[in-house]
Amino acid sequence: WQIATTSQLVDRGIVPLVGIALLFTGFWIESYVGSRPRRANLLLDARFWTCVLSTILGIVFLILTFVHPNNVRLQSQEALTQVAQEADQAASELEQRLGAEVSQQRSQIDTLLQDQERLNQAVESGQVTEEQAAQIEQFRQNPEAVDDYLQQQAAQLETRLKTEIGSRRDQATGRVRLEALKASIRIAASSLLLAIGYTAIGWLGLRRLLSSTAG
Repeated sequence: WQIATTSQLVDRGIVPLVGIALLFTGFWIESYVGSRPRRANLLLDARFWTCVLSTILGIVFLILTFVHPNNVRLQSQEALTQVAQEADQAASELEQRLGAEVSQQRSQIDTLLQDQERLNQAVESGQVTEEQAAQIEQFRQNPEAVDDYLQQQAAQLETRLKTEIGSRRDQATGRVRLEALKASIRIAASSLLLAIGYTAIGWLGLRRLLSSTAG
C-alpha cells in the first residue's frame, strides 16, 4: 500500500504545485501594482502559510524520493522469493511426475514382455512402433537393460523440463527486476522534481516576504 500511495501522491503532486505557483503569481502581481496592503505580522499573511505549506510538501517529496526506491526493492525481493518458490515447487512436482511415468512405463513393458500376443496387437494397432517392439525383444533377452533404458529416458526428460523451468524462472526474475527499476526511476525522478519545485517556491516566497517586511 505504501508504493501505491506514493505513486498516487507523486502522480497528482503537480496539481497543487501549479495551484501554489498561480496563487503566488497573483499575490506578487497585487504587490507590484500596490493593490494589496502589507501586513506587519507574517502570521496573519496567507502568503506566509502558503510558503510554509510549499516548503513542507517539498520536504515530503524529498523524503519520498529516497523512501520509494527502498519500498520497491523490498517488494521486488518478495516477488523474487515467490518466483524461486514456484520454480522449486515445479521442480518437485516434476520429480514426482517422472517417478510415476517411469513406474507406468515399466509396468507396460513388463506386460508386453510377458504377453507376446499383446505385443503383436499393439504393433498392429500402431500403439507400439516396430523400433519399440524390437527394443522390447532386446529387453526379453536382457531384462536388466529395462531399468537402464527407463532411467536414461527419465534423465533426458528431466534435463529438458528443468531447463524450461530454469528459463521461465530467469525470465520472471528479469521481468520483476526490470519493472522494479522502471518504477523506482520514474517515481523517484518525479518526486525529486516536485521536491525541488515546492521547496524553491516556498523558500523564494519566504525570502521575498521577509525582505518586504524588513523593508
